[in-house]
Amino acid sequence: MSRQPTGRVRAWLVLIVLVVGFSVAFTLVGLPSPVLFGALAAGLIYALSVPQTPAVPALAFTTGQAILGASIGALFDPDTLASLRDDWVPVLGVSVATLVLSVVAGFVLRLHPGVSAATGAFAMVAGGASGIVAIARELGADDRVVAVVQYLRVLVIILGMPLVAQFIFQVSQRTVESPTSGPEAGLLVNLLVTVVCVVVGLALARRIDIPAASLLFPLFVAVLISLTGPGLSLGSIAVPVGVQDVGYALIGLQVGLRFTRASLKAVATLLPLAIITILGLIVACAGLGVLLARSTGHSQLDGYLATTPGGLYAVLATAVGSGSDVTFILTVQIVRLFVMLFSAPLLARWLRGPSSQNRK
Repeated sequence: MSRQPTGRVRAWLVLIVLVVGFSVAFTLVGLPSPVLFGALAAGLIYALSVPQTPAVPALAFTTGQAILGASIGALFDPDTLASLRDDWVPVLGVSVATLVLSVVAGFVLRLHPGVSAATGAFAMVAGGASGIVAIARELGADDRVVAVVQYLRVLVIILGMPLVAQFIFQVSQRTVESPTSGPEAGLLVNLLVTVVCVVVGLALARRIDIPAASLLFPLFVAVLISLTGPGLSLGSIAVPVGVQDVGYALIGLQVGLRFTRASLKAVATLLPLAIITILGLIVACAGLGVLLARSTGHSQLDGYLATTPGGLYAVLATAVGSGSDVTFILTVQIVRLFVMLFSAPLLARWLRGPSSQNRK
């Protein structure tokens, strides 16, 4: 009975060594958010190398999301949000266009035998992977296929994101400062504020069920602290770098460890078509990003990150590490996330309509 805990400890020790090794290597190469992508690579390689993989505890993963949320909240820029009042038409238009592209990609996925219209559509819906997977079965889709393809899409996006940022946009890891003016808060104050954001944010997330709650509520708490009286008296706050790295590592491991031999084997015949379809969707959304950047006056990198079809946590981590306009990117991603999740029941009803009428 003692072998199983010992094996689990050994597995985590190996994973920690891999995470550190890949993170150092990616830092030397100059990739943005090297710890996130290092942890992803470590989890992916480990999951495909052994028959059984340890799971990241749910509390650890949500804590990682909360840390990232607090990091983003400390960088929040109210001026950028105010400027979006004039850009809501292109932002909403891009969100709806992404939904249309996802449905088209879902119909392409139907070329594989055994994939229904609902399964194909929800497997390719861009944004809110965990939320879509959770409701896939009750909406008439094969949740096993939806889960694997959804997280495969996230994986492809995350693996390609640092390469696109570095080699296409010539972006490397940067030190990003909070936009709040004034003196910087000390390490102890930053640690205390981070703990408050994480604890209060996760407590709210457990009581109010919305998409990406574990990220958004700590983010909202950090914004309130940064922009109100307490934040101004404490100085410019920021989540300490070491704490940020822990959050990034937990998120990266969670995604990487999902791709076990068994999960990929279950949909092996679908993988080639799924990968081609995912790549096509990513390229199409990048085109939308170019249009969004031109219509709003933001950089091409901002447009690309704002319209990436999934991988919200990696998108925000890359935005922080590359010095992009985090507030703009976050706002566009959240709008698209809610458009996707709120449209899911209507999409399911539309997809099931013809078949139900034929049965009658």
